[in-house]
Amino acid sequence: MNTHILSLLVIGLLLLAVTLGSGWIERLPLSYAIIYLFVGVLLGTYGFGLVNMRPNAEFLERLAEFVVIVSVFGCGLKINRPLKLWAWQSTIRLIGLLMPISIFALAAIAHYFLGMGWGAAVLLGAILAPTDPVLASEVQLAHVKDQDELRFALTSEGGLNDALAFPFVYFGLYWYKDPNLNNWIQKWAAIDLLWAIIAGIVMGILVAKTVAWIDRTLQKHRPANDLLEDFVALSTILLTYSLTELVNGYGFLAVFVAGLVVQRGYYSHPEKRIQQLEFTEQIEKLLEVTAIIILGTMLLAEPMVNYAGQSLLIAGLLFLLVRPVGVWLSTLGANLPKQTRSLMGWFGIRGLGSIYYLTYALGKGLTGEVAEQISWITYTVIVLSIILHGITAAPLMAWYQKSYRTPNLS
Repeated sequence: MNTHILSLLVIGLLLLAVTLGSGWIERLPLSYAIIYLFVGVLLGTYGFGLVNMRPNAEFLERLAEFVVIVSVFGCGLKINRPLKLWAWQSTIRLIGLLMPISIFALAAIAHYFLGMGWGAAVLLGAILAPTDPVLASEVQLAHVKDQDELRFALTSEGGLNDALAFPFVYFGLYWYKDPNLNNWIQKWAAIDLLWAIIAGIVMGILVAKTVAWIDRTLQKHRPANDLLEDFVALSTILLTYSLTELVNGYGFLAVFVAGLVVQRGYYSHPEKRIQQLEFTEQIEKLLEVTAIIILGTMLLAEPMVNYAGQSLLIAGLLFLLVRPVGVWLSTLGANLPKQTRSLMGWFGIRGLGSIYYLTYALGKGLTGEVAEQISWITYTVIVLSIILHGITAAPLMAWYQKSYRTPNLS
């Protein structure tokens, strides 16, 4: 029997079911990611065995990379806050304080409890610290006019920390390869920290404004085909990411910034950014289906059991201690209600961003037993996050919307 055709049949049935059944699914305490993961397991070794080939790290890296750049662009499109420091206080605290706290807390746990070297421990912390912009759609902004502080904070955090965890990934990789910090720390600070971040911000602004200028100029003479016009968003994403990477900047950061630029109406018609957001969300959802199904097919019982104790320790402390306490410390003095801070502390969803950083590290010299350990801890934490956060997202956000909304800060 042709397993390829059967796989296409199952995926086709899945897409039909989640599309036509979305009205019922949204009333259940389930996320779509849980369904995709379950289908992936059914297609894999422990199900019908229709997918037995394990994708290599490079394929996973490229798939996760593309999903994330589409998603962070969408995050930028959703945000309509003025670019003023006072309006971004929650984001600044979550990125500037919470993310380093999370990385080094996880590194300390991995070093002292799991026996990892400091380089590998920091790398694990950097892989798991970023929240995921793809899987967090249940708690992110539903519309560009949404001004709620919780949704804004989680959306902006998801859009930025998948980029700004990169310096710490490099830091962990360098330390893993060379324990003598003096040999590389100056290069890391100059290139991987300062230059790459500045280049990402500048390129995001320049490329998005250039594309917008070309769009306005050409459409004055002859309007583009309506059916093809949405591809301007995809071209903006690809051009911004690739050109930024060519100058050794952080492409994820540049794409998020480009989304912010586009959201501010640099195109010829203000409604175009709404169309582009809808278009990018459709691409993101399709890619999410693919990526999570593949993750489900990859899961193997033996290594997950072997590292189960370590994985549960990391996941439990991350979800129940590191993230909540980190949010509490990071938001001290902020004018945020208790309910908002509590939900910020819970909704630290891990997903495809962590898979990207893991596969990136595997391609840059992470090998051997340490690679196996970090890989299976990462996969298990992601699976647990998909299940726990997926089950709790809908009811908690429904409760939040009914009982409390933070004030409009813009």
